[in-house]
Formats: sequence, structure tokens, C-alpha cells
Amino acid sequence: MQNSNKSEADHMKPIMCGIDRIETDPEILKNQKAGLITNHTGVNRELESTIDILKESENLVCLFAPEHGVRGELQAGATVSDSIDKNSGAGVYSLYGKNRKPTEAMLRDVDVLVYDIQDVGARYYTYLSTMACGMEAAKDTKKKFMVLDRPNPLGGVRTEGDILNSKFSSFIGRYPIPARYGLTAGELAGLINCEFGIGCDLEVVKMDGWKRDRYFEETGLDFLPPSPNIPTLDTALAYIGTCLFEGTNVSEGRGTTQPFLIIGAPWMDGFQTAQELNHLDLPGVKFCPCYFTPTFSKYEGEHCEGIRIQIRDKYRIQPFRMGVAILCSLHENYEEFSFLPPYKAGGTAPFDLLAGTTELKTAIQSGNTDPFLKDADSRLAGFEKTREKYFLY
Repeated sequence: MQNSNKSEADHMKPIMCGIDRIETDPEILKNQKAGLITNHTGVNRELESTIDILKESENLVCLFAPEHGVRGELQAGATVSDSIDKNSGAGVYSLYGKNRKPTEAMLRDVDVLVYDIQDVGARYYTYLSTMACGMEAAKDTKKKFMVLDRPNPLGGVRTEGDILNSKFSSFIGRYPIPARYGLTAGELAGLINCEFGIGCDLEVVKMDGWKRDRYFEETGLDFLPPSPNIPTLDTALAYIGTCLFEGTNVSEGRGTTQPFLIIGAPWMDGFQTAQELNHLDLPGVKFCPCYFTPTFSKYEGEHCEGIRIQIRDKYRIQPFRMGVAILCSLHENYEEFSFLPPYKAGGTAPFDLLAGTTELKTAIQSGNTDPFLKDADSRLAGFEKTREKYFLY
């Protein structure tokens, strides 16, 4: 019994992230001037900011802000401006405005470009593109790029979704990886550095104590919402499938307290839709009717009906397939349902950018997604073999 208790205690002992290892081993950044790509999620086990830690050690030269800002204060898609960080006094260069990639001038006084951001394990998240742009800038300017590694909140075992077709590369999906890729930021950096030809001088400061089968709640760490619309771990898991609704005329729950966990529109029948989806008996999830009025985004100020996603078993749910099943149901039952058009003439429809292909939309419109999902699984198998080469844990 004592051994069992010890094993359980070890399992819940907080892991050491990359920034914790920087604190215990100052030699890693000794005498190096650091430019830091980070936001509010860059903290150590005691919730002390990486910004403050590097400032105190006299490594910090400047900050680089991803989408949502260096302190996570801005909504999705809002332009981030250059500024001075109030807490640290450091200059902040925006990487989500006119520039998406650090310039040579920004890196003039920098020896190493450091990345410390908690992502959610989804291809759609722009932090991954920001990391890649930072790696390219490091390569161009002959600087080192250092990732302070953190857990993938969805674990490192499961992968899901289709592989992005390079023709649909964008800031919400830059490389041919699946929607759920099952790698840490450090592992993903290694993969894109080698497989997609960046070739920068990459160093990953590994975690201590993380195992691939651990979801975030099993790390002993505090979960800080990585962006305003991912407030919980259930949200992060559902997001693998429900982010696709950003490319439709259905609300994905933005402007409510449960984004990506509620789906709806003024013309939906929540009871009927929940009943139909529950009849599918999808693993690890149940649906119930819900009613809401978004305070911003789609259908702002309008009464909506829809469904609430209740995750019953995070180990069994397949959120990408769940998202596809919901889309099929709405396409079949509501003539009001539609995919959004391109934002500008000659552009690519937002749904296709998110899906990384036109094939998913075509399959939904045909009423039969089974062949698409079978082909996607085949492509996923190839990625599985590739990613194993970059496992650090």
C-alpha cells in the first residue's frame, strides 16, 4: 500500500518545465542576451513570470508578443502593437501586427531567441506559427533559438484529424501536421526544423518528470488559459473539433463563458440536435440542449439555441470526429447552415484553411464522410512514424 501511495504521489508531483530548469541551472543562459517570445502562460511552478525571472538574471533584452499580447489581454485576431511592458520595463515587439517574424534590427542585441508559451496541442493555434517564424528569424540572423519546453495539455500519445495540405498553408496552419499532433512545443520545433527545412541552431530545454500519457491535470501544474477563449482543459480538448465551426455561420460559443463547448445559432433546435447526436453514441461525450446570447462575435446580442458538449471521458473522446459528426448533422438538418465565403475575392474559404483541405467540406456536403476519415487515418499513420523521431520523452 505504501508503494502505491508513493507512486501516486510521484505521479502528481509537479513536473519541472524548461523555465524551472533555467532557474536550477543558470549555466544554460549564462552571459547570454535573450529576446523572449512569451505571454502570461510563461511561468514557473510558483507562477512567477519567465519575463521577471530573465530580467532578474540580467538575461532579458526585449520581448516579442504573439497573438493576444505579451500579457494575454487581447481578443482573438486583435492587432498587437509595439509597446513597453509595464511590469518589467522591457520593450515589446509585436509579432501579430505588421510583422509576424522578428526583423534583423529587432535581434541586433540578442544572442538567443527564447520561446516560452503554453499551447493547446492544436494545429490551428497561432502560437505555433509564431514559434516557426522566430526559428526562421534565428536562422536568418545566425542566432540560437531556445524552446523552454512545456506539456502538451492533451498528452503526447493521441493524434487526430487530417494532415494539412501545403496548398492551404496559413498562419492558422503552416505545416502538414494533423489537427491534434501529440507533441510538446520542443518536440514540434525539432520536427519542423528538420522536416520542413528551417535548419536553425535549435536547443530545447527539456522538462523533467513529464510522461507522454499525461494530460495536463496530471502534471501537478496550474492551468493558465493560454488565450481568452480557451478557459478550461475541456475547452482545449473540444477545440480540436469545434474550432472548425469558425469557418461556418454557426456560433462556436465566442462571446459566452463556454467557447468551443457550446455550438448554436438563432435557427437551431437545441433539443432535436442534441437528441440526434446522442443517438450516434459517440465515445466519451454527451450532448444537451443549451440557450445563449453571445456578447460579441457571431450573432452578437441574438438569442441562440444549440448544444452543449459534455466531455465524460477524455481518454475515449475523439474530438475531431465529434466535430465532423456535428457538422454533418447541421448540414443535413438545417437549410440555413452554410460555410463562410472567403474573406476577400480570390481567397480561400476559412473552413478550408482550418481543415487544411477542401476534401472535408466536400465530404460533409456529400453526406458521407467515412471515405474522407478513412483516407485521413491513412495519412495520419505516416505522420505517426515521422513524429516518433522527435520524441524527447
